[in-house]
Amino acid sequence: MWTIAQVPEESIKPLNPRQQVVPRPGRHRRPMTAPKTQKEKASKRRRVLLTVLTVVVLLGILVTAGYFIKKLIDSKYFFCKRSVRFIPLDQACDGKPDCAGGEDEVTCVSSFKANTTFPVRLMTARQVLQVYRPDSGWRSVCGEEWTQQHTQTACKQLGYTNNPRSSTVLVSTLIASMKTGPFTAVRPGTTNTPVHQATIDRSVCRSGSVVSLTCSDCGEVGKDDRIVGGTDALIEDWPWQVSLQQGGQHVCGGSLVSPRWVATAAHCFTGSKKELTRWRVVSGRTFMGTLGGSYVDRVVLNGDYDPAGNDYDIALMRLSSPISVGVSHKPVCLPPKAFGLPAGATMAVTGWGYLEENGNVSPSLQKAYIPLIDRSTCSSPTVYGSSITQRMICAGFLEGKVDACQGDSGGPLVHFTSSQWHLVGVVSWGVGCARERRPGVYCNVEEMLNWIRTVIEKNP
Repeated sequence: MWTIAQVPEESIKPLNPRQQVVPRPGRHRRPMTAPKTQKEKASKRRRVLLTVLTVVVLLGILVTAGYFIKKLIDSKYFFCKRSVRFIPLDQACDGKPDCAGGEDEVTCVSSFKANTTFPVRLMTARQVLQVYRPDSGWRSVCGEEWTQQHTQTACKQLGYTNNPRSSTVLVSTLIASMKTGPFTAVRPGTTNTPVHQATIDRSVCRSGSVVSLTCSDCGEVGKDDRIVGGTDALIEDWPWQVSLQQGGQHVCGGSLVSPRWVATAAHCFTGSKKELTRWRVVSGRTFMGTLGGSYVDRVVLNGDYDPAGNDYDIALMRLSSPISVGVSHKPVCLPPKAFGLPAGATMAVTGWGYLEENGNVSPSLQKAYIPLIDRSTCSSPTVYGSSITQRMICAGFLEGKVDACQGDSGGPLVHFTSSQWHLVGVVSWGVGCARERRPGVYCNVEEMLNWIRTVIEKNP
Protein backbone atom coordinates (compact mmCIF):
# COMPACT_ATOMS: atom_id res chain seq x y z
CA MET A 1 0.00 0.00 0.00
CA TRP A 2 1.33 3.33 -1.20
CA THR A 3 1.64 6.13 1.36
CA ILE A 4 2.33 9.91 0.86
CA ALA A 5 5.69 10.98 2.10
CA GLN A 6 5.79 13.74 4.58
CA VAL A 7 7.69 16.85 3.29
CA PRO A 8 8.94 19.53 5.57
CA GLU A 9 6.76 22.62 5.40
CA GLU A 10 9.51 25.03 4.42
CA SER A 11 10.49 22.95 1.41
CA ILE A 12 7.36 23.80 -0.54
CA LYS A 13 8.06 27.55 -0.46
CA PRO A 14 9.79 29.18 -3.42
CA LEU A 15 13.54 29.55 -3.05
CA ASN A 16 13.38 33.25 -4.02
CA PRO A 17 10.02 34.54 -2.97
CA ARG A 18 9.06 37.85 -4.75
CA GLN A 19 7.70 40.79 -2.87
CA GLN A 20 4.01 41.17 -3.42
CA VAL A 21 3.25 44.10 -5.71
CA VAL A 22 0.53 46.37 -4.49
CA PRO A 23 -1.28 48.15 -7.29
CA ARG A 24 -1.01 51.92 -7.11
CA PRO A 25 -3.87 54.10 -8.23
CA GLY A 26 -3.31 56.06 -11.42
CA ARG A 27 -0.57 53.82 -12.81
CA HIS A 28 -1.36 51.57 -15.73
CA ARG A 29 0.66 49.32 -17.86
CA ARG A 30 1.41 50.80 -21.31
CA PRO A 31 -0.44 48.80 -23.90
CA MET A 32 1.73 47.18 -26.53
CA THR A 33 1.34 48.55 -30.11
CA ALA A 34 2.65 47.32 -33.38
CA PRO A 35 5.52 49.43 -34.89
CA LYS A 36 4.55 51.85 -37.71
CA THR A 37 5.21 50.65 -41.20
CA GLN A 38 7.37 52.52 -43.76
CA LYS A 39 4.23 53.19 -45.78
CA GLU A 40 2.58 55.02 -42.90
CA LYS A 41 5.72 57.09 -42.25
CA ALA A 42 5.95 58.11 -45.92
CA SER A 43 2.27 59.07 -45.90
CA LYS A 44 2.80 61.30 -42.89
CA ARG A 45 5.80 63.00 -44.55
CA ARG A 46 3.73 63.64 -47.65
CA ARG A 47 0.99 65.25 -45.59
CA VAL A 48 3.51 67.55 -43.86
CA LEU A 49 5.16 68.46 -47.17
CA LEU A 50 1.78 69.18 -48.77
CA THR A 51 0.84 71.43 -45.88
CA VAL A 52 4.13 73.36 -46.16
CA LEU A 53 3.76 73.73 -49.93
CA THR A 54 0.19 74.95 -49.53
CA VAL A 55 1.30 77.60 -47.03
CA VAL A 56 4.18 78.70 -49.31
CA VAL A 57 1.88 78.94 -52.35
CA LEU A 58 -0.68 80.96 -50.39
CA LEU A 59 2.01 83.31 -49.13
CA GLY A 60 3.34 83.65 -52.70
CA ILE A 61 -0.13 84.50 -53.98
CA LEU A 62 -0.60 87.07 -51.22
CA VAL A 63 2.81 88.67 -51.86
CA THR A 64 2.23 88.74 -55.63
CA ALA A 65 -1.25 90.19 -55.17
CA GLY A 66 0.14 92.78 -52.77
CA TYR A 67 2.86 93.71 -55.27
CA PHE A 68 0.41 94.27 -58.12
CA ILE A 69 -2.05 96.10 -55.86
CA LYS A 70 0.77 98.41 -54.78
CA LYS A 71 1.78 98.93 -58.43
CA LEU A 72 -1.82 99.77 -59.31
CA ILE A 73 -2.14 102.20 -56.41
CA ASP A 74 1.24 103.81 -57.18
CA SER A 75 0.21 104.31 -60.81
CA LYS A 76 -2.90 106.23 -59.77
CA TYR A 77 -2.19 107.85 -56.42
CA PHE A 78 0.46 109.69 -54.40
CA PHE A 79 0.72 108.70 -50.73
CA CYS A 80 0.97 111.56 -48.23
CA LYS A 81 3.07 110.11 -45.41
CA ARG A 82 2.47 112.86 -42.87
CA SER A 83 -1.29 112.97 -43.22
CA VAL A 84 -1.54 109.25 -44.11
CA ARG A 85 -3.80 109.63 -47.12
CA PHE A 86 -3.79 109.21 -50.88
CA ILE A 87 -4.25 111.94 -53.47
CA PRO A 88 -4.66 111.49 -57.25
CA LEU A 89 -1.24 111.32 -58.92
CA ASP A 90 -1.97 114.24 -61.23
CA GLN A 91 -2.30 116.47 -58.13
CA ALA A 92 1.31 115.77 -57.19
CA CYS A 93 3.82 118.27 -58.59
CA ASP A 94 1.07 120.54 -59.92
CA GLY A 95 2.30 123.60 -58.02
CA LYS A 96 -0.39 123.33 -55.34
CA PRO A 97 0.36 121.64 -51.99
CA ASP A 98 -2.28 118.96 -51.36
CA CYS A 99 -0.44 117.01 -48.62
CA ALA A 100 0.42 118.25 -45.13
CA GLY A 101 3.64 120.23 -45.33
CA GLY A 102 3.41 120.25 -49.13
CA GLU A 103 5.33 116.98 -49.44
CA ASP A 104 3.65 116.30 -52.80
CA GLU A 105 5.54 119.31 -54.22
CA VAL A 106 9.00 118.47 -52.88
CA THR A 107 10.37 115.62 -55.04
CA CYS A 108 9.42 117.06 -58.41
CA VAL A 109 10.92 117.91 -61.78
CA SER A 110 12.50 121.38 -61.87
CA SER A 111 13.58 123.66 -64.71
CA PHE A 112 16.61 125.85 -65.23
CA LYS A 113 17.69 128.53 -67.67
CA ALA A 114 21.40 129.12 -68.24
CA ASN A 115 21.75 132.90 -68.14
CA THR A 116 25.54 132.84 -67.89
CA THR A 117 28.29 131.51 -70.15
CA PHE A 118 30.09 128.39 -68.95
CA PRO A 119 33.74 129.55 -69.04
CA VAL A 120 35.45 126.46 -70.51
CA ARG A 121 34.81 124.63 -73.77
CA LEU A 122 36.44 122.47 -76.43
CA MET A 123 36.35 123.61 -80.05
CA THR A 124 36.17 121.61 -83.28
CA ALA A 125 37.00 117.95 -83.76
CA ARG A 126 40.59 118.83 -82.68
CA GLN A 127 39.24 119.40 -79.11
CA VAL A 128 41.02 122.77 -78.77
CA LEU A 129 40.67 124.26 -75.29
CA GLN A 130 39.12 127.72 -75.03
CA VAL A 131 38.31 129.85 -72.00
CA TYR A 132 35.85 132.72 -71.61
CA ARG A 133 36.01 135.97 -69.70
CA PRO A 134 33.31 138.64 -69.96
CA ASP A 135 35.87 141.35 -70.73
CA SER A 136 37.67 139.48 -73.52
CA GLY A 137 35.32 136.74 -74.78
CA TRP A 138 36.53 133.33 -75.99
CA ARG A 139 40.24 132.67 -76.44
CA SER A 140 42.23 129.56 -77.40
CA VAL A 141 44.77 128.47 -74.77
CA CYS A 142 48.41 128.44 -75.88
CA GLY A 143 50.61 125.43 -75.15
CA GLU A 144 53.41 127.25 -73.29
CA GLU A 145 53.56 126.79 -69.49
CA TRP A 146 50.80 124.15 -69.72
CA THR A 147 51.19 121.22 -67.27
CA GLN A 148 49.43 117.95 -66.46
CA GLN A 149 47.92 119.60 -63.39
CA HIS A 150 46.35 122.23 -65.66
CA THR A 151 44.93 119.36 -67.71
CA GLN A 152 43.32 117.80 -64.63
CA THR A 153 41.91 121.15 -63.48
CA ALA A 154 40.41 121.99 -66.88
CA CYS A 155 38.94 118.52 -67.40
CA LYS A 156 37.37 118.58 -63.94
CA GLN A 157 35.58 121.78 -64.93
CA LEU A 158 34.31 120.12 -68.11
CA GLY A 159 32.65 117.21 -66.26
CA TYR A 160 33.33 113.48 -66.47
CA THR A 161 37.07 112.96 -66.01
CA ASN A 162 39.04 109.72 -66.24
CA ASN A 163 42.72 109.57 -67.14
CA PRO A 164 42.76 113.11 -68.64
CA ARG A 165 45.50 113.90 -71.12
CA SER A 166 46.53 116.80 -73.29
CA SER A 167 48.43 117.40 -76.51
CA THR A 168 49.21 120.40 -78.66
CA VAL A 169 47.90 121.44 -82.06
CA LEU A 170 49.80 123.76 -84.39
CA VAL A 171 48.00 127.07 -84.83
CA SER A 172 48.72 126.89 -88.55
CA THR A 173 46.56 123.75 -88.84
CA LEU A 174 43.45 125.24 -87.19
CA ILE A 175 40.37 126.31 -89.11
CA ALA A 176 40.62 129.79 -90.63
CA SER A 177 38.56 131.53 -87.96
CA MET A 178 40.90 130.29 -85.20
CA LYS A 179 44.31 130.82 -86.81
CA THR A 180 44.54 134.49 -85.91
CA GLY A 181 43.32 134.11 -82.33
CA PRO A 182 42.50 135.60 -79.98
CA PHE A 183 44.79 133.64 -77.64
CA THR A 184 45.60 133.32 -73.96
CA ALA A 185 48.12 131.40 -71.85
CA VAL A 186 48.27 130.15 -68.28
CA ARG A 187 50.38 132.01 -65.74
CA PRO A 188 53.09 130.08 -63.84
CA GLY A 189 52.01 128.79 -60.42
CA THR A 190 48.30 128.61 -61.26
CA THR A 191 47.91 124.82 -61.57
CA ASN A 192 45.02 124.58 -59.08
CA THR A 193 43.24 127.77 -60.15
CA PRO A 194 40.18 127.35 -62.41
CA VAL A 195 41.71 127.56 -65.86
CA HIS A 196 39.63 130.51 -67.07
CA GLN A 197 40.95 132.52 -64.09
CA ALA A 198 44.56 131.37 -64.54
CA THR A 199 45.24 132.89 -67.95
CA ILE A 200 46.60 136.09 -69.39
CA ASP A 201 45.78 137.34 -72.90
CA ARG A 202 48.29 136.94 -75.73
CA SER A 203 48.34 138.29 -79.27
CA VAL A 204 50.15 135.15 -80.49
CA CYS A 205 51.24 131.84 -79.01
CA ARG A 206 55.02 131.84 -78.53
CA SER A 207 55.03 128.04 -78.89
CA GLY A 208 53.03 128.24 -82.11
CA SER A 209 50.56 125.72 -80.72
CA VAL A 210 47.39 125.49 -78.65
CA VAL A 211 46.17 122.93 -76.09
CA SER A 212 43.97 119.99 -77.08
CA LEU A 213 42.25 117.94 -74.35
CA THR A 214 40.95 114.40 -74.04
CA CYS A 215 39.34 114.29 -70.62
CA SER A 216 38.09 110.71 -70.29
CA ASP A 217 37.46 107.31 -71.82
CA CYS A 218 33.90 108.35 -72.68
CA GLY A 219 32.44 106.96 -75.87
CA GLU A 220 34.94 104.10 -76.11
CA VAL A 221 33.66 100.55 -76.69
CA GLY A 222 35.34 97.18 -76.87
CA LYS A 223 34.82 96.58 -80.56
CA ASP A 224 34.50 97.84 -83.76
CA ASP A 225 18.30 99.02 -86.02
CA ARG A 226 13.24 99.75 -82.59
CA ILE A 227 14.23 101.79 -84.31
CA VAL A 228 12.22 101.07 -87.46
CA GLY A 229 14.34 99.18 -89.98
CA GLY A 230 17.05 98.55 -87.40
CA THR A 231 18.88 95.45 -86.22
CA ASP A 232 19.62 93.82 -82.87
CA ALA A 233 22.32 95.50 -80.78
CA LEU A 234 24.41 94.63 -77.71
CA ILE A 235 24.62 97.01 -74.76
CA GLU A 236 28.40 96.47 -74.65
CA ASP A 237 28.60 98.32 -77.98
CA TRP A 238 26.33 101.16 -76.77
CA PRO A 239 27.02 101.20 -73.01
CA TRP A 240 25.68 104.73 -72.48
CA GLN A 241 22.14 103.71 -73.50
CA VAL A 242 19.69 103.53 -70.58
CA SER A 243 15.98 102.87 -70.13
CA LEU A 244 13.92 105.43 -68.20
CA GLN A 245 11.09 103.61 -66.43
CA GLN A 246 8.10 104.58 -64.36
CA GLY A 247 6.00 102.01 -62.54
CA GLY A 248 8.02 99.23 -64.14
CA GLN A 249 7.22 100.45 -67.66
CA HIS A 250 9.73 101.72 -70.22
CA VAL A 251 8.88 105.34 -70.98
CA CYS A 252 11.93 106.86 -72.70
CA GLY A 253 15.55 106.29 -73.56
CA GLY A 254 18.50 108.26 -72.27
CA SER A 255 22.29 108.56 -72.43
CA LEU A 256 24.85 108.50 -69.65
CA VAL A 257 27.00 111.63 -70.01
CA SER A 258 28.80 110.99 -66.70
CA PRO A 259 28.56 108.26 -64.04
CA ARG A 260 25.78 110.24 -62.35
CA TRP A 261 24.02 112.21 -65.09
CA VAL A 262 21.67 111.11 -67.88
CA ALA A 263 20.69 113.28 -70.85
CA THR A 264 17.17 112.74 -72.20
CA ALA A 265 14.21 114.64 -73.67
CA ALA A 266 12.18 117.20 -71.73
CA HIS A 267 8.92 115.91 -73.24
CA CYS A 268 9.37 112.63 -71.32
CA PHE A 269 8.21 114.42 -68.15
CA THR A 270 4.79 115.71 -69.16
CA GLY A 271 1.51 115.05 -67.34
CA SER A 272 1.80 112.81 -64.28
CA LYS A 273 5.50 112.00 -64.87
CA LYS A 274 6.87 114.87 -62.76
CA GLU A 275 7.23 113.01 -59.43
CA LEU A 276 10.83 111.80 -58.98
CA THR A 277 10.36 108.79 -56.69
CA ARG A 278 8.52 106.88 -59.43
CA TRP A 279 11.43 106.99 -61.86
CA ARG A 280 14.12 104.33 -62.23
CA VAL A 281 17.05 104.36 -64.66
CA VAL A 282 17.93 100.85 -65.84
CA SER A 283 21.40 100.56 -67.39
CA GLY A 284 23.74 97.87 -68.66
CA ARG A 285 21.09 95.62 -70.27
CA THR A 286 20.58 94.48 -73.82
CA PHE A 287 17.16 92.99 -73.09
CA MET A 288 14.48 95.15 -71.56
CA GLY A 289 14.12 94.50 -67.83
CA THR A 290 12.29 96.20 -64.98
CA LEU A 291 14.06 94.87 -61.89
CA GLY A 292 16.64 96.97 -60.12
CA GLY A 293 17.72 100.21 -61.68
CA SER A 294 19.06 103.44 -60.19
CA TYR A 295 16.98 105.85 -58.15
CA VAL A 296 16.73 109.47 -59.30
CA ASP A 297 17.09 112.46 -56.99
CA ARG A 298 16.89 115.31 -59.51
CA VAL A 299 15.40 116.00 -62.94
CA VAL A 300 16.16 119.37 -64.55
CA LEU A 301 14.30 120.47 -67.68
CA ASN A 302 15.67 123.17 -69.93
CA GLY A 303 13.89 126.31 -68.77
CA ASP A 304 13.26 127.36 -72.38
CA TYR A 305 11.54 124.09 -73.32
CA ASP A 306 8.48 124.76 -75.52
CA PRO A 307 6.03 121.83 -75.49
CA ALA A 308 4.08 123.23 -78.42
CA GLY A 309 7.05 123.47 -80.78
CA ASN A 310 9.38 120.89 -79.13
CA ASP A 311 12.11 123.52 -78.97
CA TYR A 312 14.89 123.11 -76.34
CA ASP A 313 13.70 119.54 -75.84
CA ILE A 314 16.35 118.36 -73.39
CA ALA A 315 16.52 117.37 -69.72
CA LEU A 316 19.12 116.00 -67.32
CA MET A 317 18.49 113.33 -64.68
CA ARG A 318 20.79 112.97 -61.68
CA LEU A 319 21.13 109.47 -60.25
CA SER A 320 21.05 109.10 -56.46
CA SER A 321 24.46 107.41 -56.65
CA PRO A 322 26.95 107.11 -59.52
CA ILE A 323 26.97 103.98 -61.66
CA SER A 324 30.13 101.87 -61.73
CA VAL A 325 31.80 102.43 -65.09
CA GLY A 326 32.48 99.16 -66.91
CA VAL A 327 32.06 97.28 -70.17
CA SER A 328 28.25 97.69 -70.22
CA HIS A 329 28.11 101.00 -68.32
CA LYS A 330 30.07 103.90 -69.81
CA PRO A 331 29.28 107.57 -70.56
CA VAL A 332 29.15 108.89 -74.10
CA CYS A 333 31.26 111.95 -74.98
CA LEU A 334 29.66 115.35 -75.31
CA PRO A 335 30.57 116.89 -78.67
CA PRO A 336 32.92 119.85 -78.96
CA LYS A 337 31.61 123.20 -80.10
CA ALA A 338 31.79 123.69 -83.89
CA PHE A 339 31.98 119.93 -84.43
CA GLY A 340 31.50 120.65 -88.12
CA LEU A 341 29.69 117.47 -89.19
CA PRO A 342 28.74 117.60 -92.87
CA ALA A 343 25.38 116.56 -94.31
CA GLY A 344 25.45 112.85 -94.98
CA ALA A 345 27.71 112.06 -92.01
CA THR A 346 26.83 108.65 -90.59
CA MET A 347 24.91 108.66 -87.31
CA ALA A 348 23.75 105.79 -85.11
CA VAL A 349 20.48 105.79 -83.18
CA THR A 350 19.61 103.15 -80.57
CA GLY A 351 16.66 102.27 -78.35
CA TRP A 352 13.90 99.87 -77.35
CA GLY A 353 11.10 101.82 -79.06
CA TYR A 354 8.36 100.61 -81.38
CA LEU A 355 9.40 98.32 -84.19
CA GLU A 356 6.85 100.00 -86.43
CA GLU A 357 4.40 102.88 -86.24
CA ASN A 358 1.63 102.03 -83.74
CA GLY A 359 3.48 98.79 -83.00
CA ASN A 360 5.10 97.37 -79.86
CA VAL A 361 8.20 98.09 -77.82
CA SER A 362 11.18 95.92 -78.75
CA PRO A 363 12.30 93.46 -76.03
CA SER A 364 15.94 93.86 -77.11
CA LEU A 365 18.04 96.91 -77.89
CA GLN A 366 17.97 98.02 -81.52
CA LYS A 367 20.40 100.08 -83.62
CA ALA A 368 20.24 101.82 -86.97
CA TYR A 369 22.71 103.84 -89.02
CA ILE A 370 21.28 106.94 -90.64
CA PRO A 371 22.75 110.02 -92.37
CA LEU A 372 22.68 113.57 -91.07
CA ILE A 373 20.33 115.70 -93.18
CA ASP A 374 21.30 119.20 -94.26
CA ARG A 375 19.45 121.88 -92.26
CA SER A 376 18.25 123.69 -95.38
CA THR A 377 16.72 120.46 -96.69
CA CYS A 378 14.99 119.59 -93.42
CA SER A 379 13.57 123.09 -93.03
CA SER A 380 12.32 123.25 -96.63
CA PRO A 381 8.55 123.63 -97.18
CA THR A 382 8.24 120.04 -98.43
CA VAL A 383 9.71 118.57 -95.24
CA TYR A 384 9.27 120.42 -91.90
CA GLY A 385 9.51 124.09 -92.91
CA SER A 386 9.76 126.66 -90.12
CA SER A 387 9.24 124.00 -87.42
CA ILE A 388 13.00 123.36 -87.46
CA THR A 389 14.90 125.70 -85.12
CA GLN A 390 18.61 126.15 -84.40
CA ARG A 391 18.19 123.75 -81.45
CA MET A 392 17.18 120.91 -83.79
CA ILE A 393 18.92 118.65 -86.29
CA CYS A 394 17.45 116.05 -88.66
CA ALA A 395 18.73 112.59 -89.49
CA GLY A 396 17.36 109.72 -91.53
CA PHE A 397 16.27 109.01 -95.08
CA LEU A 398 13.84 111.24 -96.97
CA GLU A 399 12.35 108.08 -98.51
CA GLY A 400 11.65 106.73 -94.99
CA LYS A 401 12.29 103.05 -94.10
CA VAL A 402 14.63 103.68 -91.13
CA ASP A 403 13.76 105.94 -88.20
CA ALA A 404 13.43 106.29 -84.46
CA CYS A 405 9.90 105.76 -83.12
CA GLN A 406 7.75 105.97 -79.98
CA GLY A 407 9.68 104.72 -76.96
CA ASP A 408 12.99 105.87 -78.44
CA SER A 409 12.36 109.44 -77.20
CA GLY A 410 15.24 110.85 -75.18
CA GLY A 411 17.65 108.28 -76.58
CA PRO A 412 21.01 108.96 -78.23
CA LEU A 413 21.96 109.97 -81.75
CA VAL A 414 25.73 109.46 -81.86
CA HIS A 415 28.63 109.95 -84.26
CA PHE A 416 31.98 108.14 -84.21
CA THR A 417 35.24 110.02 -84.70
CA SER A 418 38.73 109.99 -83.19
CA SER A 419 38.06 106.57 -81.58
CA GLN A 420 35.14 107.91 -79.55
CA TRP A 421 31.36 108.18 -79.90
CA HIS A 422 29.89 111.64 -79.38
CA LEU A 423 26.32 112.51 -78.41
CA VAL A 424 25.17 114.66 -81.33
CA GLY A 425 21.43 114.57 -80.73
CA VAL A 426 18.61 113.50 -78.39
CA VAL A 427 15.57 111.79 -79.97
CA SER A 428 12.87 114.47 -79.92
CA TRP A 429 10.02 114.31 -82.44
CA GLY A 430 8.81 113.44 -85.91
CA VAL A 431 5.63 112.83 -87.87
CA GLY A 432 4.86 109.12 -87.61
CA CYS A 433 7.74 106.66 -87.93
CA ALA A 434 9.85 106.17 -91.06
CA ARG A 435 7.39 108.06 -93.28
CA GLU A 436 8.50 109.53 -96.57
CA ARG A 437 9.88 113.08 -96.23
CA ARG A 438 9.31 112.93 -92.47
CA PRO A 439 12.74 112.12 -90.98
CA GLY A 440 13.51 112.06 -87.27
CA VAL A 441 14.16 115.36 -85.50
CA TYR A 442 16.66 115.51 -82.65
CA CYS A 443 17.60 118.11 -80.06
CA ASN A 444 20.93 119.59 -81.12
CA VAL A 445 23.29 118.76 -78.22
CA GLU A 446 26.00 121.12 -79.48
CA GLU A 447 23.62 124.02 -78.95
CA MET A 448 22.89 122.78 -75.40
CA LEU A 449 26.49 122.40 -74.16
CA ASN A 450 26.47 125.62 -72.13
CA TRP A 451 23.22 124.59 -70.41
CA ILE A 452 24.36 120.99 -69.78
CA ARG A 453 27.67 121.96 -68.19
CA THR A 454 26.09 124.72 -66.09
CA VAL A 455 23.44 122.36 -64.68
CA ILE A 456 26.02 119.71 -63.80
CA GLU A 457 28.31 122.30 -62.15
CA LYS A 458 25.47 123.75 -60.06
CA ASN A 459 24.23 120.32 -58.92
CA PRO A 460 27.37 118.42 -57.84
